[in-house]
Amino acid sequence: MSELASHNGHVSPFIELGRHDWAALAPTMRAPLSRTEIIELRGLGDELDLVEVEEVYLPLSRLLSLYAEGAQKLHAATSDFIGEKSAHTPFVIGVAGSVAVGKSTIARLLRELLTRWEGTPRVELVTTDGFLLPNAELERRGLMERKGFPESYDRRALLRFVSKVKSGARQVRAPFYSHLAYDIVRDAEIVVNAPDVLIVEGLNVLQPPAAGRSLAVSDLFDFSVYVDARSTDIARWYEERFLRLQRGAFTNPQSFFHRFASLSEDEARARARGIWASINAPNLEQNILPTRPRASLVLRKGANHAVSSVLLRKT
Repeated sequence: MSELASHNGHVSPFIELGRHDWAALAPTMRAPLSRTEIIELRGLGDELDLVEVEEVYLPLSRLLSLYAEGAQKLHAATSDFIGEKSAHTPFVIGVAGSVAVGKSTIARLLRELLTRWEGTPRVELVTTDGFLLPNAELERRGLMERKGFPESYDRRALLRFVSKVKSGARQVRAPFYSHLAYDIVRDAEIVVNAPDVLIVEGLNVLQPPAAGRSLAVSDLFDFSVYVDARSTDIARWYEERFLRLQRGAFTNPQSFFHRFASLSEDEARARARGIWASINAPNLEQNILPTRPRASLVLRKGANHAVSSVLLRKT
């Protein structure tokens, strides 16, 4: 039993299910995605395959679709009760976790799977990268070495964005972030058009309200997923991903990290370990990991990057 499921004998709000038991909850489901589609969805270093999609993510997508359909019915019943016709309210899902833990792949996969369920055909995905402060502003505030920490985001803009989507606005716009340039792209944007489901993925989406504020973006989530793994495993995954990027995206002269492309493998590994130790590990320990108990569901990964167990908050 994990520390989330039991702590010092106290009753926990989570039920822990091993992967086999979780998969057995939906024995007749078959993944609607092809092997090619799964390869296109997974990120660097992810070992996602058809078996894991069927055993872990298809049941999760069905659970989420049931939650979303239930929320729609409750909204309609409430509108009838108060005698007032109100706009459709999207179901909002937060996906949180460390750098390199695979949350982006999971968010993309859930988007594709949820669109296949009858009650949630329109699913939009937004990452919080678009709400990072521009590099020039981070430099002005002395925060470039803390990029990804809560204070490096425009949290008010993110809260306004999700609030507008949640209110039923027909069209809401978000900034666009380029991973190649490692910065916000001026005059570029992402447009969200009245979805049935909005997935918000990011490092710190489960943070409680900042000091002096009464509301956080996590307060607007109907369901949240935390992607979990041992810190030592995540550090190793980060290092391997850094090497893949060094041999790939970093070779582009337009890449913000092009200066790393000429490093030897030993130098690249040392650089990755330095970045992890000085930035990503402190952010994980100080800001991201403490939000894990706030999640509706925790996906726990083993050393092989595959989900080994699921912790579901009791309703």
